[in-house]
Amino acid sequence: MASIARPPCDEAAILANTCERAATTNGPWILAATILGSSMAFIDGTVVNVALPALQSALRANISDVQWVVESYALFLAALLLIGGSLGDLYGRRKLFVAGVLLFSVASAWCGLAPDIRQLIIARGLQGIGGALLVPGSLALISANFPQKERGRAIGTWSGFTSITAAIGPVLGGWFTEHGSWRWVFFINVPLGLAVLLLALWKVPESRAGNQGQRLDWPGGLLAALGLGGVVYALIESSPVAGAIGAVVLIGLLYWEAHSSSPMVPLRLFRSPNFSGANLLTLFLYAALNGVLFFFPLNLIQVQGYSATEAGAALLPFILLMFFLSRWSGGLIDRYGSRVPLVVGPLIAAAGFALFARPGIGGSYWATFCPAVLLLGLGMAISVAPLTTTVMNAVAQSYAGTASGINNAVSRIAGLLAVAVFGTLLSGVFHSALTHRLDSLALAPVVRAQIETQQSKLAAAETGDARGRQAIKEAFVVGYRTVLWVAVGLALASSLSAAALIATEQRSGHS
Repeated sequence: MASIARPPCDEAAILANTCERAATTNGPWILAATILGSSMAFIDGTVVNVALPALQSALRANISDVQWVVESYALFLAALLLIGGSLGDLYGRRKLFVAGVLLFSVASAWCGLAPDIRQLIIARGLQGIGGALLVPGSLALISANFPQKERGRAIGTWSGFTSITAAIGPVLGGWFTEHGSWRWVFFINVPLGLAVLLLALWKVPESRAGNQGQRLDWPGGLLAALGLGGVVYALIESSPVAGAIGAVVLIGLLYWEAHSSSPMVPLRLFRSPNFSGANLLTLFLYAALNGVLFFFPLNLIQVQGYSATEAGAALLPFILLMFFLSRWSGGLIDRYGSRVPLVVGPLIAAAGFALFARPGIGGSYWATFCPAVLLLGLGMAISVAPLTTTVMNAVAQSYAGTASGINNAVSRIAGLLAVAVFGTLLSGVFHSALTHRLDSLALAPVVRAQIETQQSKLAAAETGDARGRQAIKEAFVVGYRTVLWVAVGLALASSLSAAALIATEQRSGHS
């Protein structure tokens, strides 16, 4: 192919002209490939939530199975994200990007064809591995192929278009689920992946860091996957042994990273209060966000009676606010510094989470959930740009890529843990609330037994008794409200962490 004859765009002085030439001739194609490729991974992080009620019903899955559909993807993506970026630097960014897109596409096809929930969970794990290769590769390819004077605009274009696809994805997924099958949510990645592969092989030059002496922190990646996997398994499956093993492995990970010559996570970066504060804020705020949004479509579809398309569109105001206010939010840093928006933004998000707890069962979207979605979107829009800027400014320029990767991984780990913790919490409250309601209804023994045997499905439990069905819905709302108040607490904690640790300062020169 034509790209084979093109010289690699290495990060040495000789490559400046090559990068400029690549940006001039192939810039739009490079952007198209990276936007489409990263959009596959970003969309799959949210669009699957809309399809969860349908696949839960089709595959007769309980809530633990549904959690694993999300968690298996998030686990491998979070644990291997930094390794994926390092592999691209060493062996070729385009090569790893193409490998990630190929693996993600094949795994997506397997997800769509999965005959049972177990195979779907395994295929989702493979999707996560593919995502860990392609996500860091997309931005790395832009950085390598655009000269510095054009790089900011290229990254801005990438960010804007990926935001648009993130907005369209859940709506499209809801439409596919409602008018076709939940399986099409995964099948859509196959033609998209094929287009990305053709673009990448045809128009994207190869690039690498050129430091062949660099070592990969494979033990760190393995310890991260095992430790996080153990903790998540313990939370979802109620296994204290797995939790203890996971905790010990994570302690071992910290020891390894502190003594490794080529650590995946250089712990010395956390000596910066701004860096530590920004990542602590990320952990709290994104745990609240991801934990709440995991159960939101279940509430809308299984309790409120929304169609899959309506549930997919319910968060559009949130995403559009994030998109249109991102530039304004970036300007807040110039006016107030990073600390003020990082204190105020999570406080507004906390108010948004509190508003989510107000609706019961029924009522129009505009009067119940829309105000909460708008307030949450405003809070997150105020927070995201200053958060990213704080992370990047807290470290020396040579560690900018590593710092960004760590913060990305922290946000994904936050979601990974939140889905497990919130699921356990909601299940416990649901069971207690349902038992209380069933006791007061005096249902026929056969009806009560039918409901109780399905308690692990939460709001997906089925019964022909109208009073029993209403009790199931009410119990879910009680559990979901409990989750929301925990999210309020986490958002407040993220604001407090910003107030306590983050100070507006210039980029430090430490390494």
